Amino acid sequence: MLNKQEIENIIPQRDPFLMIDEVEEYVPGQSAIAYKYVNENEWYFKGHFPGNPIMPGVLITESLAQTGAIAILSLEENKGKNALFGGIDKMRFKKTVVPGDKLKLEVKIIKQKGPIGIGEAIATIDGSLVARGELTFAIVG
Repeated sequence: MLNKQEIENIIPQRDPFLMIDEVEEYVPGQSAIAYKYVNENEWYFKGHFPGNPIMPGVLITESLAQTGAIAILSLEENKGKNALFGGIDKMRFKKTVVPGDKLKLEVKIIKQKGPIGIGEAIATIDGSLVARGELTFAIVG
């Protein structure tokens, strides 16, 4: 289990844009499982949407990308580097995410050639599918 400080030792994102709260498990270069505890004080809820707070799909996608970055940037040869978006494919959103939700984020690296790779990304709440898609990344740095 990794806490926020340990997560910050692997990926470069920081509050308010660090979108994962803890990592349950990870296998360097292969996979990661993380959680985002969505609370009513999230900065984006002020405008999305007043009186009906819903986590934006792009931030669910970012949370998944940061989870994938844990898997890929925890490799010894990638320490101190960054993983940037190269593409987002087949991303579908099936359920809204609201304050109080515990968002489970799972990413498996399914392909990598040099600095470019693809992660299969799935977000769920209590076993119900929230979002699924493929994230292409480029390691820079």
